[in-house]
This record gives sequence, C-alpha cells and structure tokens, in this order.
Amino acid sequence: MRLEVKDLRKSYGPVAVLKGVDLTVKAGEVLAFLGANGAGKSTLLNCVSGAQDADAGDILVDGASLRGASPRQVQDQGVAIIYQHFQVFEGLSVADNIFLGHEIKRGGRVDRRAQNAQARDLLARLGVDDIDPRGDLGALGVGERKVVEIARALRLKPKFLILDEPTASLSDKEAKALHEVIRQAVANDGIGVIYVTHFLDEIPKIADQVTILRDGRILWTRPVGEVSIADMTDAISPDALMSGLESIPFVADGPEALRLSNLKTGFVGPINVGLHRGEVLGIYGLMGAGRTELLECLSGAAPLSGGEMVLNGEKRAFSSPRDALTNGVALVASDRKEQSLFASFSAVENLMVPHMGRSPMPRLLRSFQQEGRGFERAARRLNIQPPNPRLQGQRFSGGNAQKIMVSRWLLEGSGVQLLLLDEPTQGVDIGARHELYEALADVKRKGTTIIVASSDATEICLLADKVMVLGRGQQVALIDNPHDEEQLIELAHKAEHSAEQMELT
Repeated sequence: MRLEVKDLRKSYGPVAVLKGVDLTVKAGEVLAFLGANGAGKSTLLNCVSGAQDADAGDILVDGASLRGASPRQVQDQGVAIIYQHFQVFEGLSVADNIFLGHEIKRGGRVDRRAQNAQARDLLARLGVDDIDPRGDLGALGVGERKVVEIARALRLKPKFLILDEPTASLSDKEAKALHEVIRQAVANDGIGVIYVTHFLDEIPKIADQVTILRDGRILWTRPVGEVSIADMTDAISPDALMSGLESIPFVADGPEALRLSNLKTGFVGPINVGLHRGEVLGIYGLMGAGRTELLECLSGAAPLSGGEMVLNGEKRAFSSPRDALTNGVALVASDRKEQSLFASFSAVENLMVPHMGRSPMPRLLRSFQQEGRGFERAARRLNIQPPNPRLQGQRFSGGNAQKIMVSRWLLEGSGVQLLLLDEPTQGVDIGARHELYEALADVKRKGTTIIVASSDATEICLLADKVMVLGRGQQVALIDNPHDEEQLIELAHKAEHSAEQMELT
C-alpha cells in the first residue's frame, strides 16, 4: 500500500510554493521529510490532509484520489495528521480525548467504561502502561500528551500517519519514549509515517527513508543508512554555515546594564548574575528547569517574589509586559502561535503591533508607507519569505513567522535595551537559524543586552558570552566563554538527577 503525491502544484497569487512535487510513502516505513522554512513543507502537508486544495497534480492512497477531499474525508480514507501544536483538551480525561468526536455510545449516552477499556488496550499496543485513561489530561507532561494524540489518531485505524515536528517541545527522554511509540505503531499496525522534523540527529533513530524538499521541489529521496547529517544539512540549505556571534569577542565596557541579586520567582531562584551592554547570557537546562519562568519574570509576565532586578542602575519590578516594554525590556516567547503571532493580522501589522500603542499618533494618522518600508528592511535583513507585507501571519511557515517576531525588536527606534528570547530557533531550519544569528550579532554590536534561553546546548555555546545552567529552578553554574556543550549537558543532567534523589529521600 502506498501514499503517492504526483506532480503537485500550489501557488498563492504570483508566488509558486509547490512546483511539481512527487513523493511516495510505503506502508510499514517511516519517511523523514525535511526542508528549510519556506520550502513548502507546510503547504504540502495541508494539501495532503485536505486543509487546502492543490492547483494541479494528484494525491493517491492505494490508487484512490484524495484531491478536493475535506479533512474528514481524507481521514476516512486512512490518512491522519498530528500537528506540532497540541490538539488535545485539558479538563477532559485521557480516554475522552482519544475518543473525541468518535465516542462510544449506548442508549444515547457515552459508554465511558468501554472507552476506558479500549483506550487502555490502545495505549498498551503503543508500549505505554503508565498513562491512566481515566486521568485528567491536564496532569500529563508534554510528551505524554503527544502520545495521547497518536493514540487518538490510531484509534481510527489509519493507513498513513503524518507527524509534524512531534518532538519540537520534548525533552531528550520524552523524545526517546515517543520514538518507541512510533516504532510500535509501525510494527503492530503496519502504517506508513511521514515524519517532519528539524532535528537531524533523530532521523537515524526513527526513519527508514529521507526526502529533502527544497524551493518547492523534491531534491532527493535516499535510504537513511546512506546519508549523513552533513549530507542532509547541505541538501536543506547548502550555504547555511552555523556561524553568528562566535566571531564577536565580548569585552566588558562601562557599568553593568543588568544585575540580578538573589532574584526569585515561583520555584526559580535565587538567581545571581550581572551583564553589561552588548553581552549575551545563555540560559541552559532540561525541560522544567525554569528557563521560561525566569524570562517571564524579567519581562513582567510573572511576579518577582524575592531579591531584586537592577536595570541600568535602577531597581525594577515590572507589573506587566507593557510596563517592561516601556522600560526597554522585550520578550520573544517560545510559543509563536499562542503568545506572539496574531494569525489574522498581516505581516506588517504583526511586525508593528507592539509599537502602535506606544505612539501618541492615532491609527488613522499612522504612516502605512513608513511601516511598509520598515517591513521591507526587515524582510531583506532576515530573508523573510514570502516578502509580502499584506500576507496573513498564519500563512507564514514557522521559521519565517519567528523572523517576524524577532524583527519586531530590531526596528530602528524600538528602544529595546534588554532582549529576552525563549527557544528562538525552535522548529526553525538551519538556514533560518543562520539568518537569526546574524541579526542577533548586529543587535549585540549596537549594545543591546541579550538573554537567550534554549534547550540546544550547541546553540547556547554558539551565541552566549556566559551561560547559566538551571536545574529544577536552581542556578547550578555560571560559565564564562562557554565552548564545551557536553559540559552543559552533563551539568543539567546531574542537577536533574540530584533533585530527583532529594525528592525520593
């Protein structure tokens, strides 16, 4: 049995996104599907899933065409898709989430006993025995929630399953567990899997074949055993060298721009660190270490519960993100969809929206021409694709949406003195990373202090002048001029292990 894409084409106005894509996925195998942001991956997945209709070409499952089918019809024909952002619901049980929209009913009422039993059997087939079908989904971790989504998809007995960035927000341990769940599904049910990812190191662990999409066309498809990570990197973005801030030595000049002294927020702290203008602090730690919580406190999104923050010589405790922004502190959140991007706004509106309320000029007197020029400069600087200021935010790929979010704070006159970035390249390909790194290098040269929180140790070593390692909310280490990513990983894991041991005793 095969899922086949034949000469698929899709354009948005004059911009051709898919330029004749041919793709084949066989039942019982995992196909890793790779490409730079803007290459056309999201558009192809939307066409296959029925969310959009292609302009030309065909999509076949075992010879039957899916062109023009609705998402529900595509699902009925045996193709399921699980998107990067969760489609599960807190407040419902695990079993209720698995059977959502396809409930088992007897006498007009939902038979929860039957649903719980079938959910338990389904999870067992996936090799999962520690998730209670009766439990509230809200009590599960992010990795377990992804397993529930897979279980819900497999409940409908699909022939093919599409996974879009399934490990983007998972820890190493959770990703390893999810890989095992996927292998169980392929082995037990014989399904074919299209596995979209930016994490090249996980491909040998999960895939049988690798396909590269570049500029709307398939570049090549090869067995996973015949390609290296270097081959894949070069194919995705041949000119993307992982450079950036490493070539800019930092020399402290003048007084400190930021001083955190015994700072506490929630379960995080005490935190002690000082930074100068133009200095980059990397915050590294495993999932749940407190990286996001610390950035939210500094940006006014979470309260400071102890200690103090001194910014440019003045003690600060921001009451809101707007208060922080007024004082030159801006946060680029990790969850673009939920916390940053306005899906229905145009690209230029997404770029300008944080600054509109800061101007005394009413909306009717805004200079749309000036805003358009600002977007053009941002698009050139970060290679935003497509460079269309009027395109809705939801129409951009993840990497290009992230470029727009970062560009908000690179505008001339933005007044940002402290830039906070939480997982700035999550779900972003190598080429887009390079462009973001170059933009941050420029910001650094101009004297902006930067704090980057990331679960990617390589990225932290590349960007940071000093690194703070967090473990279960505690400051484990502060390292100047970090170069040893293995050291960061070891410190983070040791901190996690020590915290677990303390909990057990």
